Amino acid sequence: MLISGLFCGFLLGFVMQRGRFCITGAFRDLYVTKSKKMFIALLIAISVQSIGFFILQEVGFINFQPAENFSPVAVISGAFLFGIGIILAGGCATGTWYRAGEGLVGSWIALATYMLFSAILRTGPLGSFNNELRSITIEHKTIYESFGISPWILVILIVGITGFAVFQQLRKPKTKVATLKPKKTGLAHILFEKRWDPFVTAIIIGIIAIFAWIFSVPTGREFGLGITSPSANLLQFLVTGESKFINWGVLLVLGILIGSFIAAKGANEFRVRVPDSKTVIYSATGGVLMGIGATLAGGCSIGNGLVETSFFSWQGWVSLPMMILGTWVAAYFTIIKPRANA
Repeated sequence: MLISGLFCGFLLGFVMQRGRFCITGAFRDLYVTKSKKMFIALLIAISVQSIGFFILQEVGFINFQPAENFSPVAVISGAFLFGIGIILAGGCATGTWYRAGEGLVGSWIALATYMLFSAILRTGPLGSFNNELRSITIEHKTIYESFGISPWILVILIVGITGFAVFQQLRKPKTKVATLKPKKTGLAHILFEKRWDPFVTAIIIGIIAIFAWIFSVPTGREFGLGITSPSANLLQFLVTGESKFINWGVLLVLGILIGSFIAAKGANEFRVRVPDSKTVIYSATGGVLMGIGATLAGGCSIGNGLVETSFFSWQGWVSLPMMILGTWVAAYFTIIKPRANA
C-alpha cells in the first residue's frame, strides 16, 4: 500500500500544477490585490475533505484523534514564520515541491533549505528548542469538542459559508482572457492546454485529500496529506540510508514532484529557470523559515491549512490566520512598500 502514496502525490502534483493552485497566492492576494478567488478555492478543498473525513469516521474506516496537547506558542509563532517564508520562497511547501517539478531553480533552493531545517528542528541541533517550545501546552480539544456540539454542525457551517462565497464570486462579471488557438484536441487539450477553473481544481484536490486518508491509514500512518514531516524524513533517509524514514508520506512528496514535472512537460511549461542573486537569497531564506515555522506549528499550509482545518482542530484554525498574517507582513515589505517607493 505504500506505493499508493506515490500515486496520490502524482495526482496532487499534476492537479496543482495544471490548476495553478497556490495557497501562497490565496493568502497574499487577499491583501495585495484584494482578490478572494483563490482563498475561496482553498475553502472549497477544506469543505470537500471535511465531508469525506467525517463520513470515513462515521463508517468506522478511521478513528483519528488529534494530538492530546495543543502547543499555542509554537503554533502561533511557527505559523507566522511559515507565512513570511512562503512569500520569500515564492510558494508554500506543496507549491515549492510542484514548482521544483516545473524547473524553477529558486524552488529547488527553497526546497533544500526547507527540508534541511525541518530535519534540524526534529532530530538535529535545534531539536531541543523545538521540543521545549512545543512542551508549552494546553489541553487539546477539537473545536466541536470544546463547544460540546456535533462536528456535522461545523461541517454544515463551513459548507454554507463556502457555498455563499462561491455564489458571490460567480455573480461577478467574468473577465475575458485572450487565448491562443488550441494545438491539442480531446483529453490532451483538457489535461495539458485548457485553462483549469480554480474551483473545479479545488474540488479535485479535496477528493485527493480524502483518498489520502483512505490510502495512508492502512499503512499505519494515521493522517492525510502532509508535506513537512515527509520532506524531513526524505532528507534523513538520503543522509543515513535508514529505511525506517521511508513511509507513505515520503512517497507522497516524491509523487508531487513527478506529477508536476509530467504536467509541466505536457503543457510545455517546463523550463530550467535560474534566478538572480536576490531571488536566490529570498528562496534560501524562505525555505529556512518554512522549515522552522512548519515544524514548530506542527504542519504547513497543507497539514494545518487544509487537513487540520477539515477536522476542526484548534491547531488548524489557529495556524491558518497566523499564516495569513505572516504572508501579509512579508508582502508589505517585499511588494507593497517597494511599489510605493518606486
